[in-house]
Amino acid sequence: MTDLSLTILPEAAGDAQAIERLHERTFGPGRFVLSAYRIREHVDHLLELSFTARIGTLLVGSVRQLPILIGETPALLLGPLTVEPPFRDRGIGRLLMERALKDAKAKGHAIVLLVGDEPYYSRVGFKQVPKGRVTMPGPVDAARILVFELVDGAFEGVSGAVGPDWSKARG
Repeated sequence: MTDLSLTILPEAAGDAQAIERLHERTFGPGRFVLSAYRIREHVDHLLELSFTARIGTLLVGSVRQLPILIGETPALLLGPLTVEPPFRDRGIGRLLMERALKDAKAKGHAIVLLVGDEPYYSRVGFKQVPKGRVTMPGPVDAARILVFELVDGAFEGVSGAVGPDWSKARG
């Protein structure tokens, strides 16, 4: 991070509209057909494990995590992670991820899954899930399904379909 006064805080309920506008600008309307968005239709992200990045009062980035199941195993789905284009390549995305993973571990979570570019996410420790071990709803490139173990060995033996944690579904 270079000479910007950046603040990373847990997402607040009042941040929702600004974050949605950020998602519109950075991902466009096609985001709704992605596998990860299909899961997000049913279960809300966890505010206490989702974060915003601000420079002063300007929202420049966001990361969310929501509860999922991989087969019968509870986990978190990280995403979307986004940073306003003029503020990319300054480490903001990495700082958001590091905070999200640190707080998830502190709250007792063991596994975080995401769909994304392995060269980018491997910088914080995400690894490609072996092909065929997990399945996502809808079409997804298996090479983009990545996992981060918050607890060593937590992903060992875990496999199955990825879906929302229905015990946390909207009422």
